[in-house]
Amino acid sequence: MSRRWFVPIAAAIAALTFLLTFTVHPVKSQSNALWQVYEMSLKSAKYVDLTHAFSPTIPVWQGFSKATFKPAVAGADIPNYVKVGEEYTYGTHGFIATAYELPTDQYGTQLDPPAHWEEYGATISDLPATFAVRPLVVIDIHEKVAQDPGYHATVDDIKAWEAKHGTIPEGAVVMIRSDWYKKWFTETARFNQKPFPGVKLDALQFLHLERQILFHGHEPLDTDTTPTLEGEAWLLHNHYTQAEGVANLDQVPEAGALVSIGFAKPEGGTGGYARYIAICPPDWQYGVSVLEAPGAPLPKQPHPLRRDANGVLKPTP
Repeated sequence: MSRRWFVPIAAAIAALTFLLTFTVHPVKSQSNALWQVYEMSLKSAKYVDLTHAFSPTIPVWQGFSKATFKPAVAGADIPNYVKVGEEYTYGTHGFIATAYELPTDQYGTQLDPPAHWEEYGATISDLPATFAVRPLVVIDIHEKVAQDPGYHATVDDIKAWEAKHGTIPEGAVVMIRSDWYKKWFTETARFNQKPFPGVKLDALQFLHLERQILFHGHEPLDTDTTPTLEGEAWLLHNHYTQAEGVANLDQVPEAGALVSIGFAKPEGGTGGYARYIAICPPDWQYGVSVLEAPGAPLPKQPHPLRRDANGVLKPTP
C-alpha cells in the first residue's frame, strides 16, 4: 500500500466502523469511536519529533540575546525546610527545579502568531484548540538548497509536489524541507547568516489563498532573505501563522502523515515555544510507535543529572 494513502484509508475505516457501531450501539459509539481510531491507526503509527530542544547555546536572531538556565531558588522562607534564596536540591529538599531567563518568545522551534507583527493580530493564547492535529505535507527542496544555499521554495515546487501526490489538503500544515536544520548544532554561527533557504512570497500566497492551508513551516529562523522579510510581513499582517526552526523533515514522508502541534500558552504571547510531532505510517523507517515507547514509566537515566556549564541538566558520570 502506498504510504500516502495510509491516513486517508485508516480514517475511512474508522469512519465506517463508527457508522456501523452507531447503527447498533449509538450511545457506545459516541464515547469510544475516537478510541477505535487510536487503536487501529495511531497506536502503531511512527512518531518523529520535528522540534529542537532549546538551550542557552542554540542559534537565535542577532537582535535577541541568549537564554539563561540556572537552579531555581526559594522565593520565601518555609520554617525548618528552606530559606529565601536557597537553591533546591535533591538531597536537602527532595526535588530540584530550573529557572529560565528567556529574552524573547521567538526562541528555538516556534510558532509565530499574527501579534508578532500586527497590533490587531491574534496572540498565542488566542489560537484555537483546532490547531492540535492536521495533515502534514512536506515539500522537499533540499537538493536545490545543496546547490544554492539561498534557494527559496516556489509555486513550481508546490505544483511538482501536487503532480506527484495530489492536491494539498485544505487545512494542512505544509513544511518546507531544506535540511538546513542540520547546521543547528554543527554550524551555529552560520545558521542565521545569509544566504539561507526560504519561501517566496507568491508561494506563500498560493498555499494560503489557493489551497487554504493552516500554516507553513521552515527550518531557518526567518521566512525569507528579502530586506523587508516580505513573506513574514504578508503572512502575519494577513492574520496567518507560521512555524520556524523546524527539524528532522528528512525523516518524514512527503505525503500521508499527520502533525501534532503543541505550544506554550502565555497570555498575550507574541511567539510560541512549539512542539511539532509527525505521525507517520506504521511501516515508516523512522520514528517510534506507542508500542515501542509507551512512555510510562519513562526510562531511568544512565547517570545522575548534573548541570553543565550552561545550567542544562544532563546525565553525568
